[in-house]
Amino acid sequence: MKNDFLPVSREDMKKRGWDELDFLYIVGDAYVDHPSFGHAIISRVLESKGYKVGIIAMPDWHSKDDFLKMGRPKLGVLVSAGNIDSMVNHYTVSKKRRHDDMYAPGGKGGMRPDRATIVYCNRVKEAFGSDMPILIGGVEASLRRFAHYDYWDDKIRRSILLDSKASILMYGMGEKQIVMIADKLREGVSVEKITDVPGTCYMSHDYDMNNSILLPSYEECVQSKEKYAVSCKLQYYEQNPYIGKTLVQKHGDRYLIQNPPMPPLETEELDEVYSLPYIKNYHPMYEKDGGVPAIQEVKFSLAINRGCFGSCNFCALAFHQGRIVTSRSDESIIKEAEEMVKMPDFKGNIHDVGGPTANFRGPACKKQLVSGACKNKQCLFPKPCKNMEISHTKYLNLLRKLRSIKGVKRVFIRSGIRFDYLINDRDDTFFYELCKYHVSGQLKVAPEHISDNVLKYMGKPENSVFNRFANKFYKINEKINKKQYLVPYLMSSHPGSRLRDAVALAVYLHEHNINPQQVQDFYPTPGTISTCMFYTEIDPFTMKKVYVPKSGKEKAMQRALLQYKNPDNYRLVYEALTKTGRTDLIGYQNRCLIRPPKGDILTNSDNRRNNNGKTINGQGSFSKNKIGTEGRGRKVKGRGNKPGTRRNHRR
Repeated sequence: MKNDFLPVSREDMKKRGWDELDFLYIVGDAYVDHPSFGHAIISRVLESKGYKVGIIAMPDWHSKDDFLKMGRPKLGVLVSAGNIDSMVNHYTVSKKRRHDDMYAPGGKGGMRPDRATIVYCNRVKEAFGSDMPILIGGVEASLRRFAHYDYWDDKIRRSILLDSKASILMYGMGEKQIVMIADKLREGVSVEKITDVPGTCYMSHDYDMNNSILLPSYEECVQSKEKYAVSCKLQYYEQNPYIGKTLVQKHGDRYLIQNPPMPPLETEELDEVYSLPYIKNYHPMYEKDGGVPAIQEVKFSLAINRGCFGSCNFCALAFHQGRIVTSRSDESIIKEAEEMVKMPDFKGNIHDVGGPTANFRGPACKKQLVSGACKNKQCLFPKPCKNMEISHTKYLNLLRKLRSIKGVKRVFIRSGIRFDYLINDRDDTFFYELCKYHVSGQLKVAPEHISDNVLKYMGKPENSVFNRFANKFYKINEKINKKQYLVPYLMSSHPGSRLRDAVALAVYLHEHNINPQQVQDFYPTPGTISTCMFYTEIDPFTMKKVYVPKSGKEKAMQRALLQYKNPDNYRLVYEALTKTGRTDLIGYQNRCLIRPPKGDILTNSDNRRNNNGKTINGQGSFSKNKIGTEGRGRKVKGRGNKPGTRRNHRR
């Protein structure tokens, strides 16, 4: 049955001659058999090891009936909320319910429950009894493995392992963990005795005091924000597969035990995972609904690496995929591209060649291969580490090979160039070829902010680094006679951002003629250092106080400043400028963000007229280096709070 979808019904099982599954996989996403989807990879990996796996995607959770339709599995049930935390999937940063879901048939929202992992596990126990091994994984389980701050409840919640009552929690990417656990279960080992697998968590009534680090307990984290900050710092420091320690956190009369992380897959192992017989499409049962929208983002893209040593504080990648970058071989990637060219709906364009960060092709330095990423240092922040090997040679050679494939017209890079890495490469060859061949008019980059005060708490480099990058980008495009523009991702209300920082960002946008249609208001998702700062108002690395904009009014003002040209934001922008003493930015001069309210009389006549005595509109002049598309009369599309974008498309 090679090159066929995995069973989703009793009928499919019969076609394969199966009376019983080894594993039943319950997932909150629609079934898409593509390696960008966690359930596809894990189930195909198990299949390659000889296990019989069936998938129940987006089951009706209101009763146990849907969970029983493929019978009782022999070895266990796998449960995942899907590619995105179910609460992030369901709610905006303002906690309003989303109406759509790009991981659902037809993009229809509401087809999975809130806190899907917990709900699904409860139904599995109803269906198969308390003795059924339940293995949870995916982003929701991985990032909620310890006591964690939950933005929607606005409180500290227990580990999801306790609330779901699952047997084992697998964190990180999971391919090695699931095979090790499956083999032990097949050998007859009781699930309660499977406690030695790296990259897993389990519950116990005792722990090894000599070889573990005891975190502040769940109860201590609830009572003390300082204790919670300490807990987050220790978790972050020990996410090292080579020298990380076992972490223990008490919950009531039991202990949550996290084994050290599983080492990342090596190149040969990644190649094997991506060579499995994926259909590269959604299951045909969704045709009647118009398919599954999420496939469009990845169908003609190539995932080439994993991990990110950039480690921005607001990103959960370091806590999930890890800080050690590993990559597939050129041969594996080229083979996938050649298969892509044969697809009937391929139009000649490879939409993306990248991953968490497009231009990271391997570990930051040789040391990471032996002892992992440094515990209390970041590779690129505040300055690039002197031990970092900065080179784009491997990535450049791969892109050249892809461009030479017959049937490929263009190869784009859209998953994100780490500009602070690129600008420090002394060899400009990649930068020139990036601009010449791999940018489709706009290059999306993520400075996030321009205030060095805010960037410090984001774990991002100073704004001068982005300015250097932008200047060089436009100089290169001028030399190659191309008009291309940078589209910056921007974020409002991050911890550390005061109203004056938001005003400074608005002024920067005005000076550089950037007019984002959408912006990202900081979203406190589980598992990030920034979320810890949001809740505790403490920087866990320094234990010093951090200003956090929490009131709805201030957050609205900070966000409105990023879109000061929008008439709907006028009142908020006016109030923010008045409150910060920046009324000099209210007027008719080019430097002003908005005009005065109607009826106001300005005492300074120069504030109404330019040198020619003509009234001007205050919408700003074009800077020499236009970071955006205003020069072409089009608005810049920025990042919204919608899940499922390429940036959030992590397993």
